[in-house]
Amino acid sequence: MPENRVVEGRMVTAEKLAELIEGESVLEAEAIEDADRECPDCGGDVLTVGYMPTVTEFVSGYKCQECSWAETNRE
Repeated sequence: MPENRVVEGRMVTAEKLAELIEGESVLEAEAIEDADRECPDCGGDVLTVGYMPTVTEFVSGYKCQECSWAETNRE
């Protein structure tokens, strides 16, 4: 059963979190985890989620729970 988390005041699923990071829908997302780091913008807690935006790409995304900051591990 997927674990939902609160991000920017809203409950989100792993897929929704990945969509917030990617800016568009994704094919599949793994479970949300704590990233063990703080947001460089506001100091809030950061979550991480692994997801597939396409069939050939796997991305690790990072998203602050408090503000709009997000990044991925893409080069």
